[in-house]
Amino acid sequence: MREDSTFSLYMSLLAVFVPFSLVAVGCGGSIFAPIQRESVDVQHWITGREFVELFAIARVSPGPGSMLATVIGWKVAGWGGALVATIALFLPSSILCLGVAQVWNRYRGRDWHKALETGLAPIGAGLMFAGVVAILKLGHGGPFAWALAGVVAIILTWRPKTHPFAVLLIGAVAFNIQLLLAP
Repeated sequence: MREDSTFSLYMSLLAVFVPFSLVAVGCGGSIFAPIQRESVDVQHWITGREFVELFAIARVSPGPGSMLATVIGWKVAGWGGALVATIALFLPSSILCLGVAQVWNRYRGRDWHKALETGLAPIGAGLMFAGVVAILKLGHGGPFAWALAGVVAIILTWRPKTHPFAVLLIGAVAFNIQLLLAP
């Protein structure tokens, strides 16, 4: 790969992931849908199937789920791309978070502070829901996958401290049973 095309890829990774860093409301899961759109539909770095596979790798790897940016960067431009995408996603929001935390703590307890905190909660939940829908559409799992996702959402809403491995085990058992019963 030529040096100028590598630089161009790095700049594209920065242009995509820095804005996502600054708008990830609630958690990294809130930006999965826009990352999918940018990396698959707009930039054409990867296919929808590759996105689902990279998403799975990022979810089972140690660390935050937003390590998806790292594996996409690696797929696009090797180890340098992984480093650029990771820095682009984590550094801007970390710097912003540090500054906001100082102001946030200074005004804790004020009415506007409580209102803002209450108002951002459904926005974060909605963005995470959009990410789940994007993954389900790309995965082509059919009605069974959608139903299982709904059951998992109910379980995690009812018992939010359920261990992730228990949920993964439930999903694995359910999909294996479905495969055995399928004609």
